[in-house]
Amino acid sequence: MDIVSKKAPHPIDVYVGGRVRLRRMMLGMSQDKLGEALGLTFQQIQKYEKGINRIGASRIFQIAQILSVPIQFLYDDYAGVTAPGFSEDRVEDSFMSLLNTPEGVQLCRYFSAISDPKVKKRVLDLVRSLAESEREETASA
Repeated sequence: MDIVSKKAPHPIDVYVGGRVRLRRMMLGMSQDKLGEALGLTFQQIQKYEKGINRIGASRIFQIAQILSVPIQFLYDDYAGVTAPGFSEDRVEDSFMSLLNTPEGVQLCRYFSAISDPKVKKRVLDLVRSLAESEREETASA
């Protein structure tokens, strides 16, 4: 029996691709637009973002420039490693999971567009209240 083994993408390739996707979505940029800036098709961008295709060093440099982030952004928090010199606590996995969803990116984008501090506080109070009531419902079930 001749079974062809498909090699899974390396976890760092998947992670970096996810970070590219996260930043692209934060900017409201389409895969087409990023591909155009790099001279690639949107399908190639999809493969980068899924970690199927590895991103070479020169391409990582270009992507970081286009997305207006330092190269380190694409590697931040991989396997819990943070850049030396930063004393912040490690970001919780659930928070990063949220930021890797379209809803999480939209939530952050729209929330940051609110300029009135009172409105921001009311939004936070609303979200906190919803989360607490869901937690209570789950606990009592």
